Amino acid sequence: MKKNHYFLIGLFAVAVCLGMLNLKPKQAAPAAADGSLFIAGTYEAEAEGFGGGANPVKLSVTFSDSEIEAIDYTADGETPTVGGAALPRLVENVLAAQSPNIDMISGATITSTAFFTALNDCITQAGADPTLLESKAEETAAENMEKTADVVIAGAGGAGMTAAITAAQAGKSVIILEKASVTGGNSSYATGGMNAADTHYQAEQGIEDSAELYYEDTMKGGHDINDPELVRTLAENSSAAIDWLDSIGAPLSNIGLAGGASAMRQHRPVNDEGKILSVGSYLVEHLTSTCNDLGVEIIYGAKVDEVLMEDGKAVGLHATGEAGNSITVKANAVVIATGGFGSNPEMIVKYRPDLKGYVSTNAPSITGDLIPVLEGIGADFVDLEQIQIHPTVVQADGSLISESLRGDGAILLNKEGKRFCNEILTRDVVSGHIIEQPDSFAWLIADEGMAAESTVIEKYVNKGLMTKCDTVADLASFIGVDEAVVQESLDTWKAACDAEKDEEFGREGYDALLTDLSHPPYYVVKIAPGIHHCMGGVKINPEAEVIGTDGAVIPGLFAAGEVTGGVHGGNRLGGNAVADFVVFGRIAGENAAK
Repeated sequence: MKKNHYFLIGLFAVAVCLGMLNLKPKQAAPAAADGSLFIAGTYEAEAEGFGGGANPVKLSVTFSDSEIEAIDYTADGETPTVGGAALPRLVENVLAAQSPNIDMISGATITSTAFFTALNDCITQAGADPTLLESKAEETAAENMEKTADVVIAGAGGAGMTAAITAAQAGKSVIILEKASVTGGNSSYATGGMNAADTHYQAEQGIEDSAELYYEDTMKGGHDINDPELVRTLAENSSAAIDWLDSIGAPLSNIGLAGGASAMRQHRPVNDEGKILSVGSYLVEHLTSTCNDLGVEIIYGAKVDEVLMEDGKAVGLHATGEAGNSITVKANAVVIATGGFGSNPEMIVKYRPDLKGYVSTNAPSITGDLIPVLEGIGADFVDLEQIQIHPTVVQADGSLISESLRGDGAILLNKEGKRFCNEILTRDVVSGHIIEQPDSFAWLIADEGMAAESTVIEKYVNKGLMTKCDTVADLASFIGVDEAVVQESLDTWKAACDAEKDEEFGREGYDALLTDLSHPPYYVVKIAPGIHHCMGGVKINPEAEVIGTDGAVIPGLFAAGEVTGGVHGGNRLGGNAVADFVVFGRIAGENAAK
């Protein structure tokens, strides 16, 4: 009898503990005494997005007692073409579903996460459990889609939108199929500028340059395995590409020096205050708005999986929508502009086993989906094993620290606080020098003289990538070396700038520097190499026509941007990716329109 008594007491204790630990299944509880779902009112919350802690995503959410009525936001730190483009769609989707339990916007994961974190906070403040709010959006079967256009394009990045605008300006109807939920792809991630030679901006600023010198630099930078005809096309059309960007309201008027260049030719945008901007988000924003103005139709969430062929000619594209529906677009010409495969680890290792485990700077959607598709229709490829690693990448998240900072005067210090190379050599060479250092990393050092002239450093600080150090002592403490060693490195660099002669490593181009690093406070970030660009891809000719394995042009099929190979050879120079997508995007669009 006593045993049964103790047994019952034990059961009672377990039950009490379970109750205290809240291990019973969750049940929806009313937020107010009258059974309302929410406590009506407006609630505010914020969460760290792409802009970092200094520029969080802020929400102001208004509830009635039964529904989410309105969502207002500020997100100054989000990239306009990525997170900025995703937020209005997130608001629309949440209001339709009356729930936070819906899909994120692909291609804008960081911003989406911040949005839902802040939204759930507001819902909790309003007295409800966000996990229990089931979506009220009607799930209807996605319909198959069949469309026609003069030109159909795979990919709404820089090359795809440039081609689309060019074709639309020629009076053609254009449809773009984009895998992600926003435009841009890798183009949104470009932070430096666009290389161009013999431009009106160079002439106005007294900079001597030529298409021939641009050609020579690019061939040398690519270890002379580039296709000379493609490189000459790039160089000779670069000035006209700058003029074209002027014509769509996207001027690149500031000129800096990039690694591997013999002249100042990296053209960069500036804001109304004259501060340098990141070129990628700037151009994607202008290209996207121009596409909209010209009536270019962009279908999002459409993963292209087939090039439609008839009698050996490309006549359209097939894609699969996010809901599994079929999307078919028939056209007179097809342009492939889907980028490389830098976010596909398996494909990276297939062509470069030595790069296994390297962090990538690429957008998540850049996975080389069209490579097997193009192989299947007989397209030829070139240099697929030529994959570039960028020297200055934050290893925690793959954030790229722009090469333009080194061009403007930033230096690299190793673990011991000493310079170890010419910072503006080509990316492969600088990456090699970093890998050779103790623990294979370096510190990139900038100063207030650079920060005052650029929004790029401000963005890095706001995102928590760069740390501000008020004095040399603070800088030395942060990187963990003796102050005297850091001071000597900075003094030696200043002396080299004053004398315009780098006795240690032969760095040149002092007329392009924004600073000699003598203006505290300092800005520092720990970096190491990461996967950045695929130089190889589908084979094209100077007309941007895709070449088959038989050496002949595949009729009706064009390609531009990082999906192609031959332009960059064994190493891409900083500033040449943007030049590539504008120059060959225009050529592809023009010839597709014909």
